[in-house]
Amino acid sequence: MNYGLLVRPRGLVEADSPHDWFKKMRKNAPISFDPERNCWDVFCYEDVQMVLQNFKLFSSKRNGNVQTLLDLDPPTHRRYRNLISKAFIPRTIQELEPRITAITHELLAPQQGKRKIDIVAEIANPLPVTVISEMLGVPSDDRKILKEWSDILVGGTQNVSPNVMYKLFAKQEKAMVDLQRYFKRKITKRHINETNNIISTLMQAEVDGDKLSMDELLSFCFLLLVAGNETTTHLISNTMLTLFEQPDILNLLYSDHSLIPAAIDEVLRYRSPFQGMNRFVTEDMELKGMNLKKGQEVMAWIGSANRDENVFDKPDVFDINRSPNHSLSFGAGVHYCLGSQLAKLEAKICIAEMLKALPNMKLDTSKQLRMISSTFVYGYKELPVILGSE
Repeated sequence: MNYGLLVRPRGLVEADSPHDWFKKMRKNAPISFDPERNCWDVFCYEDVQMVLQNFKLFSSKRNGNVQTLLDLDPPTHRRYRNLISKAFIPRTIQELEPRITAITHELLAPQQGKRKIDIVAEIANPLPVTVISEMLGVPSDDRKILKEWSDILVGGTQNVSPNVMYKLFAKQEKAMVDLQRYFKRKITKRHINETNNIISTLMQAEVDGDKLSMDELLSFCFLLLVAGNETTTHLISNTMLTLFEQPDILNLLYSDHSLIPAAIDEVLRYRSPFQGMNRFVTEDMELKGMNLKKGQEVMAWIGSANRDENVFDKPDVFDINRSPNHSLSFGAGVHYCLGSQLAKLEAKICIAEMLKALPNMKLDTSKQLRMISSTFVYGYKELPVILGSE
């Protein structure tokens, strides 16, 4: 089973930002092989984009009990995506704006009058969990355990000992089985067809008379929960951290909320929630002088591509006026993220409402920020903030 790259490459230190390592690798070894992982690491924008787009040479197929949209190649992928896209048309996503705003208000109300809060725990974490749970028809009492399963599935380790890896795989296998059982019970309940949620929408969806099977519905529930939840949580917190590092820009956004979408787009490039996506070589081939073998894994480092000096001017500078800004944070080609507009909408609403409700926010620098334990997800366990003036 492979939900992503679970073992960190040599040179990538868990406690630090990966960008210094990315810069060194782009310069010295833009395509390199790690024998411990039997994996090729690709760092430059052009190569990362090619790996993500060329499904004939770099397949998304991986072994596992659940095949999600991320694990499929065309033409199967095309059929599946056409069905699922019914639930993600722009009008449907835009109709969620009032509810996302209301949930954000509910989360912000208890923060009024406090001197310090943790943006991750109080806002960035519960918002997407609540939104996605409501989309899936999940009751509020079940959201905590769904978040726990999601966190387990994106976890990683830098320890390559067989015992540690076995325990990690076993824990993830159990979380996956628990998720499958949970959603299967929900889907098979008679009232699901009478409920206004995304599962009932997908159960009704047809393309040329074709419907989703039970296994496909289950895999979609897994994908939406894990990918949507993690992406949005870290997009919100990464945006706020970056703004705290750039107080002039933060003050600008306080006075002009219309700049928030541009700031989010630049955070997606500058501090992408997903740093990498893996593929598998379909045939022996040569890539810029390197001999790749059929079946080997390839990690396309999105976080590195987004700071490629050959594509982005002053890539280590956070610039909300950057144009064009063609980051690869939501992937490329047939696997471009279906939920990208939902994630950006949630982040835009959340940040705008925080700026309205919480004036004079600043980072609590007395506490050391801790990154989450994941190889390919970039985010922080907490984001402590001081409210008002001290």
